[in-house]
Amino acid sequence: MKSQALRDNSTMGYMTAKKHLEINPVHPIVETLRDKAEADKNDKAVKDLVILLFETALLSSGFTLEDPQTHANRIYRMIKLGLGIDDDDSAVEDIAQPAEEDMPVLEGDDDSSRMEEVD
Repeated sequence: MKSQALRDNSTMGYMTAKKHLEINPVHPIVETLRDKAEADKNDKAVKDLVILLFETALLSSGFTLEDPQTHANRIYRMIKLGLGIDDDDSAVEDIAQPAEEDMPVLEGDDDSSRMEEVD
């Protein structure tokens, strides 16, 4: 309904699906998350895992995420945690991009003017 041509925003509230999340309290993932949350209430990894669990449930149910980039950043943090990489956000941003002078000359760079002649 978001992309319908002549949609009316006043009726969009009626058209949206209601979200219900059922949690199985005896599932091993939920039990482990509960134990870790009780052990350390300020553990960022546990908070990220709970939010990832919720967002994954949304995606698998056909809903969309409001901010997919935040979801991707959480996944990247979990991957780094699983691989044992330090959680240094600046390291990701500081990855050296090759300078233009380091780039090899591409074959056919001077052919762009010939393309204009063809047109």
